[in-house]
Amino acid sequence: MRIARWNEGAAGAVREGVVIDESVVPFPEGVSVAGLLEQGLDAALTVDASLRAALAAGEVQATPLAEVDLLVPLVPTTVRDFVAFEEHVEGVSAGVEGKSHVADEWYEAPTFYFTNPHVIHPTGAIVPIPDTRRLDFELELAVVVGAAAGSTGENVDVETAASHIFGYTVMNDWSARDLQAREMKVRLGPAKGKDFGTTLGPWIVTADELAQYVDADGFLAVRAEVYVNGDLVGEDLVSNMGWPFPELVAYAARNSVVKPGDVLGSGTVGNGGCLGELWGLGRDIRPLEPGDEVRMVIEGVGEIVNTVGERVPAPPIPHARPRPRNRRR
Repeated sequence: MRIARWNEGAAGAVREGVVIDESVVPFPEGVSVAGLLEQGLDAALTVDASLRAALAAGEVQATPLAEVDLLVPLVPTTVRDFVAFEEHVEGVSAGVEGKSHVADEWYEAPTFYFTNPHVIHPTGAIVPIPDTRRLDFELELAVVVGAAAGSTGENVDVETAASHIFGYTVMNDWSARDLQAREMKVRLGPAKGKDFGTTLGPWIVTADELAQYVDADGFLAVRAEVYVNGDLVGEDLVSNMGWPFPELVAYAARNSVVKPGDVLGSGTVGNGGCLGELWGLGRDIRPLEPGDEVRMVIEGVGEIVNTVGERVPAPPIPHARPRPRNRRR
């Protein structure tokens, strides 16, 4: 099942529904993406079966995908992004530290950061960027969390976490590496190097559709590729990550909670999943510039395509002012 949101018609009304073959079919009255995430995967599959039967009977109308503009497939409640690929860490560390290095702590638990859910772009969008000269993409597969029977999503074990995986979507974690580098020297972040934009899309593919790709160790063995201006830059299997997706969900919920609508990125795949890794390995490849096209394809899920937009000027920020460290007024 593929779940999408789109603009349709001259008025640009937002519609939600399923993708069947090369067309979109709207949900019946009262059904929404957010509502299905709250109800869980079984409820979504029931709706899908009903819509397919209605379409076959001529009771509902489909609209060709070519006639609609796809939107972000959900309105995320939160967005966590992991760093789950050892090869990515090796390459990026070489560029930052001058040598390839993976900290011992990386192996202990799957680290993540929270990014901004309010600047999510759909496939086809032109993505405006900050004043950066080291713009990068990051090719990822993301989990969309849904409800699970008998679970609140709080402090769950791995088996329960797996039942919270509603589906998957392609993710591009756009990154301004020069801004990120400054922030990380303060031992906090990333922040402004990341929170200007993320792409999710083109739709949500429900977890049952990808079950055929799960290998004997529980990893999702789907191929991921990224192209810049039509040239293949990176390719990897998502199964090369250090933890399978249920363990990422369980860690996110550890002494915490995951809720329907949460998005969890896998982190950047290896073997050229971002330019930062290639720079660390000595590859002479320029940063992204306005007008560049970035296309990401993940087997069994779909593809997202974006154009890099212009740099958007922002108001200046004053430097910190040295202050006397008085303890009393």
